[in-house]
Amino acid sequence: MAKWGQGDPRWIVEERADATNVNNWHWTERDATSWSKSKLKEVLVGLVVEGEAGRCEISDLKQVEGEASCNSRKGKLIFFYEWNLRLSWKGTVKESGEKHKGSVEIPNLSEENEVDDTEINISKKKGEGDVLKDLMRTEGTTKVREALRDYLKALKTEFTLGMILPTKATVGPESATGQNPSGNTVQDCVLPQSLDIVGVKIPTVKILMREIFSSPTDELYSIFTNKELVQKFSKCPAVIEAEKGGKLLMFDGCVSGEYAELVPSQRIVLKWRCRTWPDEHYATVALNFKDMAAQTELQLECTGVPVSNEDSTRQCWKKQYFEEIHTLLQQSKDSME
Repeated sequence: MAKWGQGDPRWIVEERADATNVNNWHWTERDATSWSKSKLKEVLVGLVVEGEAGRCEISDLKQVEGEASCNSRKGKLIFFYEWNLRLSWKGTVKESGEKHKGSVEIPNLSEENEVDDTEINISKKKGEGDVLKDLMRTEGTTKVREALRDYLKALKTEFTLGMILPTKATVGPESATGQNPSGNTVQDCVLPQSLDIVGVKIPTVKILMREIFSSPTDELYSIFTNKELVQKFSKCPAVIEAEKGGKLLMFDGCVSGEYAELVPSQRIVLKWRCRTWPDEHYATVALNFKDMAAQTELQLECTGVPVSNEDSTRQCWKKQYFEEIHTLLQQSKDSME
């Protein structure tokens, strides 16, 4: 019998804050079915296809049968998904103004096939308007595949936040002052006492990001503090109490926290966490708005991110925040022209 502290390291119990799944060795599973149904509807419904023949739009997700899950084993993520989808589309012929309807059938979206190889069948109700059917078979199929890729990307990033738990092996003895390969400082999480944060002590990193937005500072500031605008770019109901100590809840509860500091058009500080992080663990997010005439440079500093969640947190801010805000600003600009 091996002595205490010796033997196969997979079975050595660490002093983990959450005391679960030591070294990420054991099989854990998370059901992604309900989340996937919402995400598939989000990326597919409202999809617009335009061409010389006319304009079509995916109007409804009529059928979504199947399941999805994500599993963690030996520190790796494994995905299972199998979907049978039926979408409705409607369109208008450019020359005649005639309106037509049809369906999009996706009988087997699964991890066994690449998206490019996934079968997509286009049909149209009886009558004329085959030009729209042809448009959906060509441009429409391409856009549907792009939307399916967006779903799979979100499944592998957004949904999996926190599934790989931090371990002692994640950082070396020099972690208190060292750097990880990305150049971000690795540290034990020590957050400002003024935020009254109760949490657990785990290895964390600080993330620094910069993004230029085609918007004046006051408009960009409002996008982070106005409930209606937050719901527009996040495409989800939200709780936004933009005052010191006010609550924050976004992305169907995947992100929560509170406002710790607000300086209009200049600075926002958030107590911020992802739902899958260890219980009661929060990062501190500082958003600084730098005026650049008709543009704004947003400087983000996120302190206290669990080491194992660095990449997914960075992707969350890039994909779910920055890219969606760019889209919202462009839509606002287009509507004014």
